Amino acid sequence: MGVSPMIWGITLVVILALLAFDYFFHIRKAHVPSLREAAIWSSIYVGLALVFGVLVLVFGGIDMGAEYFAGYITEKALSVDNLFVFLIIIASFRVPREDQQKVLLFGIVFSLIARTAFIFVGAALINQFAWVFYLFGLILLLTAGNLLKKDDESDEANNFIIRIAKKLFHTTDNYDGDKLFTKIDGKKVLTPMLLVMVAIGGTDILFALDSIPAIFGLTQNVYIVFTATAFSLMGLRQLYFLLDGLLDRLIYLSYGLAAILAFIGVKLILHALHENNLPFINDGEHVMVIEISTGLSLSVIIGVLVLTILASLFSKAGKAQTAIGNLRRHANSYNDLSYTSDAVERERIYRALVEEEAYVKTMEKKYRDKAKDVDKIRVEVAEAHRQHDEYLKS
Repeated sequence: MGVSPMIWGITLVVILALLAFDYFFHIRKAHVPSLREAAIWSSIYVGLALVFGVLVLVFGGIDMGAEYFAGYITEKALSVDNLFVFLIIIASFRVPREDQQKVLLFGIVFSLIARTAFIFVGAALINQFAWVFYLFGLILLLTAGNLLKKDDESDEANNFIIRIAKKLFHTTDNYDGDKLFTKIDGKKVLTPMLLVMVAIGGTDILFALDSIPAIFGLTQNVYIVFTATAFSLMGLRQLYFLLDGLLDRLIYLSYGLAAILAFIGVKLILHALHENNLPFINDGEHVMVIEISTGLSLSVIIGVLVLTILASLFSKAGKAQTAIGNLRRHANSYNDLSYTSDAVERERIYRALVEEEAYVKTMEKKYRDKAKDVDKIRVEVAEAHRQHDEYLKS
């Protein structure tokens, strides 16, 4: 089913309006969003995506609706995986808590721009060259393999672009609110705020290289690809604060995403064989193979994600990793005086640290000992207690 230019126009206006609303009513004034605020707005954005899906189902038909929901769920899952990297980058640059929302919104907008560009390039290639399905399928299979062997959380902030920027331009290690530039001794210098946005922008491009082939494996309708991608990114900022501290618990998410991407990769290659026109494969003739329906794809994606999330949430290893990761993050945040200037926020962090520490002590020793740098974590927690004691005495 084709989509008229008017529908395209209305859709673009709605998406731009949502982004503008997010900036002017939530981001413009730096603040730390409460759990309630994050939960309400996360629900609103998911609700809007579901309502849009129902409209597609009603006006576009069952197949188009199923393609949208399959694409939306897949892209949303991949977006949650993006949050892990955003978390590492933000922590690496020690972005003040009050300004993290602005960094995240930039990441979302840049990701939407990058993915839109890849969508139209991918659509043009598919229309001209059927063999692109082979390439997309291979990319997804390789990505799935990389997810399975991903062990360490590398310093995503220390990438090539950042090292070049630091060598070519004057930079400072200190923030000046949310400013991208500041003056030191009368000279204009880059702040870490600009560098962290560059780091997030660079990773957004890499994520687009994985996510766009994934959704093209579910539908070749450019309108569905674009809207499913756009709505999956909407509300990602609120989801970050809602899941803050819980992301570490999803220890099997990489395995689930690897299974989904591998499944879509196989689906793409089967479709490529069905549409084959490469002369060295079956003499350029179509290959009679089974094609995976959109309904089956949607069922597999939902099933894998549900199993992955349940296995992560009910795993003792997952609970231990979450608690220890939270304990370390709270200690680092409390010890870093530049993290936030809000006394209420610092007190909240300390209370969370104390609660997490008490919970960790109730766990079996074998799970506690699996944590990386356990001795270093104990030192950081002890330092947080010392700083809090000094604060109470002052």
